[in-house]
Amino acid sequence: MENMKKFIAEFIGTMVLVVLGCGTAMLIGCDAASGCGYILTALAFGLVIVGMAYCIGNISGCHINPAVSLGVLINKGIRFSEFIGYVISQCLGSIAGSGILALIFSFGKIDDKTGSFGANGLGSVSDSAAAGLITEAFLTFVFVLTILGVTSRKAGHGSFGGVVIGFTLTLVHIFGIGLTGTSVNPARSLGPALACLLEGNQAPVSCLWVFIAGPFVGAALAAIVYRFLEHSKAK
Repeated sequence: MENMKKFIAEFIGTMVLVVLGCGTAMLIGCDAASGCGYILTALAFGLVIVGMAYCIGNISGCHINPAVSLGVLINKGIRFSEFIGYVISQCLGSIAGSGILALIFSFGKIDDKTGSFGANGLGSVSDSAAAGLITEAFLTFVFVLTILGVTSRKAGHGSFGGVVIGFTLTLVHIFGIGLTGTSVNPARSLGPALACLLEGNQAPVSCLWVFIAGPFVGAALAAIVYRFLEHSKAK
C-alpha cells in the first residue's frame, strides 16, 4: 500500500508537470525573437517542480521523472522494483496530462502555438541526433546532480530544497528550449509525442529515442559522479 501511494503521487505530479509546463508552451509558444516564450515556459516547468516538491515530496520524493528515479536508484535511494513502478506511473501521468491538454485545447478551440503539444524536437539543432543527445545528457547531468546534492542528508538545505531544484530546472530550460525544447525527462517527452502521433504528426515520435536515451545517460553519469564525490569527501 505504501508503494502504491508513491506511485499515485508520481502519476499526479507528472500529469501536473505536463499540463502546466507543456500547456504553457502551447498557449504562448516559444518566441525566439523576444525570448518571452522561453522564459515563461521555463518558469512554468520550474514552478511546477517547486509546488509538487512541497505537495508530494514527503510521499514519493517528487521524482516525476524517470531520469531522476534512475539517479536515485543508482545512488541506492530506492529499490529496483520501486524504480519500475515509478517509471510506469510517470509515463502514465504524462499520457494523462497530454490527454487533458488535448481536451482543453480541442473543446476550447484554442490554438496550439507549438503545433505539437509542447513536444520535444531536433529542429533547432538541425535535426542532429548527436547534438540532441549531448544537449539532453548534459542538461540532465546538471539537473540530477543538483537533486542528489540537495536531497543528500549531509546537505542540510532543509525546506529550501524544492526551491533550489525548481530554479535549476528553470535554468536548464532557459538554455535548452532553443535547442531541443528541453526534455531532461523521458516521461515528459512521451505523452506529448504520443498525442502528436494520434493527430498524424509522426515527427516527435521519430526522435523520441533521443529524449529517452539522453536523459538516462545524463542521470546515470550524475549519479556515478555524485557517489564518487560524496565518497571522496567522506574519506
